[in-house]
Amino acid sequence: MRVSAGVLRLLALIFAIVTTWMFIRSYMSFSMKTIRLPRWLASPTKEIQVKKYKCGLIKPCPANYFAFKICSGAANVVGPTMCFEDRMIMSPVKNNVGRGLNIALVNGTTGAVLGQKAFDMYSGDVMHLVKFLKEIPGGALVLVASYDDPGTKMNDESRKLFSDLGSSYAKQLGFRDSWVFIGAKDLRGKSPFEQFLKNSPDTNKYEGWPELLEMEGCMPPKPF
Repeated sequence: MRVSAGVLRLLALIFAIVTTWMFIRSYMSFSMKTIRLPRWLASPTKEIQVKKYKCGLIKPCPANYFAFKICSGAANVVGPTMCFEDRMIMSPVKNNVGRGLNIALVNGTTGAVLGQKAFDMYSGDVMHLVKFLKEIPGGALVLVASYDDPGTKMNDESRKLFSDLGSSYAKQLGFRDSWVFIGAKDLRGKSPFEQFLKNSPDTNKYEGWPELLEMEGCMPPKPF
């Protein structure tokens, strides 16, 4: 009986040791898994922030250059925007854009905004546009962005005035075309700052309009 009792005690001790060891191993394994699961808590992903410069450009402009960004309207839903030297000149938020041609005048030497106006080219009077273009002061930069329909009311006189400002596409601007442009009074040659998309059922991004145009970059003081 003594031998049997000793054996039983030994077995009980071994059982207790094995059970304790299995419990500790299981607990440690679970704890390690629990710790490893939410790795983002220990090493959070660093958010990559891209520094923006004037008018949202990703690169700064050289000294004495102007930063600009012009977007045409998107169909007849979202109006155009014009930013020059980090100043938003025209935008839907400012509530100073309209259907047709949106035009801002900027001093080509100082960058100061001289004025802005929208011209309805679907049902408006094109002679208001002609008068405005004829009165542009010397040394002024002319920023243009289309919205909805920029071409229905265009006539030969207004097209020539835009061409004299350096436009390559004013003569073919038509119904619901997209157009962004920067020209200048008495500019010699063609402006390098112009984009144009023809309204075409085969290429339109929107049902009855081409996609919006976005033009941004740096430009030297006039003449450019």
